Amino acid sequence: MTLKNRLKERRAALNVNQQEMGRLCGVSRQTISLIERGDYSPSVTLALTIAKVCGVTVEDVFYLQEEDEDEEK
Repeated sequence: MTLKNRLKERRAALNVNQQEMGRLCGVSRQTISLIERGDYSPSVTLALTIAKVCGVTVEDVFYLQEEDEDEEK
């Protein structure tokens, strides 16, 4: 299974850029960028913080995708 996210969409809904999202979550802009690209899996603490900042549940931001679903795309 692969961790996927909707962070970019959630961030857009808040009308904030990566820099501001990073500041709100206590991380760098680069960390937000890496998460959005799927190159970095956040800690549970950071995932919960991101969800709280977005005003949604963790499952609304992060989800697991089955490997065979990856192959179809």
